[in-house]
Amino acid sequence: MKITRCGEAPSVRAPADAFTGVVWQNPINTAPDPARVGSALVTFLPGARTFWHHHPLGQTLYITQGTGWFQTEGEARVEIRAGDVIWIPPHEKHWHGATDTTTMSHLAMHERDGTSHVTWLEPVSDEDYLANA
Repeated sequence: MKITRCGEAPSVRAPADAFTGVVWQNPINTAPDPARVGSALVTFLPGARTFWHHHPLGQTLYITQGTGWFQTEGEARVEIRAGDVIWIPPHEKHWHGATDTTTMSHLAMHERDGTSHVTWLEPVSDEDYLANA
């Protein structure tokens, strides 16, 4: 068993090659082999979002606070709110983030396939992000 105490794992500014805007990540767990699960609490400031991406074994998002947007490629953007749970199937191209006026935080849970849990793609354009706003 391993207990990680509050404050032992520092908050990390999300990288600019995978996120637009100000995003903070608080790592929760990266299980050692043979387990594959990883999780993080991610907070998006207004206007912040992920790049388009997909996960080899899927992803679950649990929205913990605020209001945000989620979109799967080829589908309409949807509003997401605290308490919502989103299951994203393996290899489904998508993005998620805050709205243009509110913050949003979510717990992201995923499994590694070997050493990778995500494939980052291109940024979400401002035009696509604000469509239907």
